Amino acid sequence: IAWEAQQVTVVDIHKLHSAAQMFVVGVLLKRLMEQKEAQGTSRPLLFVVLDELNKYAPARGEASKSPILEQVLDISERGRSFGIVLFSAQQFLSAVHPRVTGNAATKVLGRTDSVELSDSVYRFLDPDIKMHLTRLEKGELILSHPIYRQPVKVNFPKPPFRQGRVRT
Repeated sequence: IAWEAQQVTVVDIHKLHSAAQMFVVGVLLKRLMEQKEAQGTSRPLLFVVLDELNKYAPARGEASKSPILEQVLDISERGRSFGIVLFSAQQFLSAVHPRVTGNAATKVLGRTDSVELSDSVYRFLDPDIKMHLTRLEKGELILSHPIYRQPVKVNFPKPPFRQGRVRT
C-alpha cells in the first residue's frame, strides 16, 4: 500500500459479496498496521473510514461472526500510537463491540430512537441529551468529546441550492 504518497485512496467494496468485503477490509487493516509498526513512527497520519462498523466489529454474541474482529480491535486500541485514525459509521452504536466504542474519544450522534438510547453504551449522556437526541432534525448532530463538559450540538446547513430563493 503506497500510503507514503500522501494521497487519498478509496477502496470501494460495495459490489463485493459479504465474505469478500470482510477479506478485503481485513487484509487492508492488517497490512496498514504491519507497515506502520515496521516504520516505527506515527507520521504521516493515516485515516481509515469504515462504514457499517457493526458488520466488522459486532457487539456481544455477534462477535463470533466477524473473522476480522481482531484487526479492527487492534486498530481501535493501538492504531493511534502508530498514526492510524479510525473513523466509522453505523446505525446503532450498541451493535458495535464495546472495546471499539470504549476507545473512541469522539462520538457524533444523529437522531436516535429512545429504545436504542436505553442501551448502556449511551451512559455517557445525560437524560436531557438523550431526550434531545430523539427529536433532532436533519442536519443536526450531537458531538461528544472528553474535552467538552457537555455534548455540543452541531448544525449542517442545507446546501445553497436547497435553501430556496435568495431575496434581495
